Amino acid sequence: MNKNCIEGAAKQGERAIYREALVIKAKWRRCSGCAAKECVLTRGDLALCLKGRRSCRSEKSAEVVVAGCAGEGPNVKECHKDVAMSKVMRQKSAKAGPGVVVGGEADRAAAGDETSDPRHEDLGTGSAKPGAMLAAVLTRENMQLALQRVKANKGAAGVDGMDISQTIEHLRIHWKQIRQQLLQGTYRPSPVRRVTIPKPDGGQRELGIPTVTDRLIQQALLQVLQPLIDPTFSKHSHGFRPGRRAHDAVKAARAYVQSGRRVVVDVDLEKFFDRVNHDILMDRLSRHVWDRAVMRLIRAYLNSGIMDCGVVQQRIQGTPQGGPLSPLLANVLLDEVDKELERRGHCFARYADDCNVYVGSRQAGERVMILLRRLYAKLHLTLNETKSAVHSAFDSKFLGYSLWASKGKEVRLKVARKAMLAFKQRIRELTWRSGGRSMTDTVQHLRAYLLGWKAYFVLAQTQGIWRTLDEWIRHRLRAIQLKHWKMGTTIYRELMALGANADVARQVAANSRCWWRNSAKLLNAVLTIAHFDALGVPRLS
Repeated sequence: MNKNCIEGAAKQGERAIYREALVIKAKWRRCSGCAAKECVLTRGDLALCLKGRRSCRSEKSAEVVVAGCAGEGPNVKECHKDVAMSKVMRQKSAKAGPGVVVGGEADRAAAGDETSDPRHEDLGTGSAKPGAMLAAVLTRENMQLALQRVKANKGAAGVDGMDISQTIEHLRIHWKQIRQQLLQGTYRPSPVRRVTIPKPDGGQRELGIPTVTDRLIQQALLQVLQPLIDPTFSKHSHGFRPGRRAHDAVKAARAYVQSGRRVVVDVDLEKFFDRVNHDILMDRLSRHVWDRAVMRLIRAYLNSGIMDCGVVQQRIQGTPQGGPLSPLLANVLLDEVDKELERRGHCFARYADDCNVYVGSRQAGERVMILLRRLYAKLHLTLNETKSAVHSAFDSKFLGYSLWASKGKEVRLKVARKAMLAFKQRIRELTWRSGGRSMTDTVQHLRAYLLGWKAYFVLAQTQGIWRTLDEWIRHRLRAIQLKHWKMGTTIYRELMALGANADVARQVAANSRCWWRNSAKLLNAVLTIAHFDALGVPRLS
């Protein structure tokens, strides 16, 4: 019983202390027609402020005092004197005890955060005023450079049906209005046009083609944001970054395997660009971009919708491939996973949404796979379980390449099996004997494809395979030539004109209908490698 009485008395005393006034006067003074009031702040008010139960009176009193002292008149000095007295009173009350905080811990913390927040520092584009970054985006020099990039990339028209030349004429008339809308935050991007292209595995990849005007604005945004954000990315990220390319990621993967990490955690995200969460992406982007006008514009592009068969569909997630800004936004979102892998000391290489982590054992690989599932789940992303696996580095492919070990145990690169099958299928399409194209047109289309393919797979160390492919391509071209000549008499005449032996020309002409079988052996001595070099057919070997 005595214990309960003691506890009750203690509680009553505690309530009395919280109700005790720190400042027990409230007075009104006239200051050139404006009233200034000092409010009473009790311990109970402080406790309730910190708990969020009521608004703090000190904030209200500060607003009233400042408003009252804003005017000019004969009583201004007296008003300033009152404000100074209130400051002294607060300082004295603060000295009353270690547990008394007049200004409020929340207010002091907010003030400390504001002074130390990097968002109040220079943005690197001039002033740190609101809209300064957007103004830098819309400068004449930046827009002209963006227009040059858009012209160089070419590309199809968007939902408005205007190509690059038509858009330029349109902007000459309406650009001032569009620029004003961008600065005021009232610009609304057009929906993207849905386009699907076939995947090598038989699926469909969805692309979103913005209008040329929106591509121009996105390119201008990219030119300002990329120098600001790109230096913060992980060194293991190689996709869509200036000064980096897919070859760097492939070389890093080979170096990891050469160092002894023979097990790879091959991760593939399921429909990554279609499942990007807008809220998470904007949160990660806000850590780099502090201009609200730019953030609103990027959010408007994410929410612009997609048009399919004349119907606009709103998007609540995803950043369609096809716009200049999409690769940068993808790197911003995935950089969080890169930094965590770096912190744990893992060896990995990432290109866009393709990531390979190289470890020393299968058990370590399984642990890393569990970690990656958890990290991607935080970003609301899921793994493609059919393509993601932990296996030997020599059984995997990365960006079209695979690895093999030479006799000296040196790890080398070769073209992956899937990429090789796709290459051969494309060559068959370009060298179709019933295509109805002349030899000159066939070589022209073939040359463009071979040069690009050779430039990408230049790291492959398989000279024997290159020679075999060269022979196969020339064999197909010889068959096309025989098909064009068709008749035996024409074949004989053309071969003799090319300097063939009469017996060789007669034997080839006698089998004029066997295009494939007849285009080898004897015909190789007439339609030689030098003949196709003169036509402009590039060699792979």
